[in-house]
Amino acid sequence: MSDAAVSAPAPGGVVLLAGPGESTLIVHDALASRVPIEAVLLEQPPSRLKLVRNRARRLGVGVAVGQLAFQVAAVPALRRLGRARAQAIRDEFGLRPREIPEAVLRRVASANAEETIALLQALAPRVVVVNGTRILSKRLLGCVQAVFINMHAGITPLYRGVHGGYWALAQGQPEHCGVTVHLVDPGVDTGGVLGQALIRPTPEDNFTTYPLLQLAAGIPILVEAVEAALDGRPESVPHPPGNSTQWYHPTLASYLKTFARHGVK
Repeated sequence: MSDAAVSAPAPGGVVLLAGPGESTLIVHDALASRVPIEAVLLEQPPSRLKLVRNRARRLGVGVAVGQLAFQVAAVPALRRLGRARAQAIRDEFGLRPREIPEAVLRRVASANAEETIALLQALAPRVVVVNGTRILSKRLLGCVQAVFINMHAGITPLYRGVHGGYWALAQGQPEHCGVTVHLVDPGVDTGGVLGQALIRPTPEDNFTTYPLLQLAAGIPILVEAVEAALDGRPESVPHPPGNSTQWYHPTLASYLKTFARHGVK
């Protein structure tokens, strides 16, 4: 029997639509203690080769290769250097990457797949929390009468896209290094802002620990936004002033250049 054929729980709660990874485990753990999680729809990420091809078409071959070099050469080293700091953050803020119970887990090929749409329509949630998926299609967003909420690792609309905390530091704007909880629309991190918080990285932090600080700062806002949406009262707040820019993965060369000039890790 396929995952899409599994009988759905009673409608009306929260569905987590997410990609695999530690942040999804942490977000699920935080939400499950406060709100009813009807199901977790976990998408299969695209292959690295497909990602590189897509980036090469959008950004050029040189940028795509440089981004791959950063992911392969720099990120594992930064993760090793930041391992103790990462665990300290988890311990300090109670971030628990617990496994998701199989009873609520549904695995799908893509967040935008027809099987995902069918599952959402069967579940009929009031709120869909999005975490770490590919960009959602208009068809997916319109398939149910639910509020879609995302926690974005950056201050929008200034730092849309990926690694917003790192890019704020790299641009010399620590006052915009933070996290945003927002409504999801067909754009890239362009939905109404429900709440924002800043983070204050220490000298022990680096590219791989900023996201944990952002989770710690953003989860209370996310939980509050989900509870408000379940009560039918999610309220947007004004965007911070500044230019709206979409940011991408750093290349190895750009990361090393920024580190050499500004010491941003």
